[in-house]
Amino acid sequence: MTTYRIAEAAELLGVSDDTLRRWVEAGRLASSRQDGRTVVPGVDLAALAESLAEHPDREATRAAAVSARNRLAGIVTKVVKDRVMAQVEMVCGPYRMVSLMSTEAAEELGLEPGVRAIASVKSTNVVVERP
Repeated sequence: MTTYRIAEAAELLGVSDDTLRRWVEAGRLASSRQDGRTVVPGVDLAALAESLAEHPDREATRAAAVSARNRLAGIVTKVVKDRVMAQVEMVCGPYRMVSLMSTEAAEELGLEPGVRAIASVKSTNVVVERP
């Protein structure tokens, strides 16, 4: 199971570490201890990211000032595959990104909900890669 440290999870959602810690303390996001550090499950982080994308609080996120021409770090929230193509949905801060790629590419990258990835955006193309 993929897990993220608080700082990593906060970066993926585009919020401060303190905001993420408050969400954990409030029960909005599950957490556990691993090697003396608080970590959050990737699948739960993906679900929270998806809910934030549906109801964004743009002023509370750092990613609101990022240009669309940049590479956007995020978390995979959904992958739909058939024999040939895959649709990969990500949340990068307050932005929901969707990329179409070959199923083979998605499998080679190990893309699944909860996995960290980078969306490179140029015009209408979204390229997804693993950090």
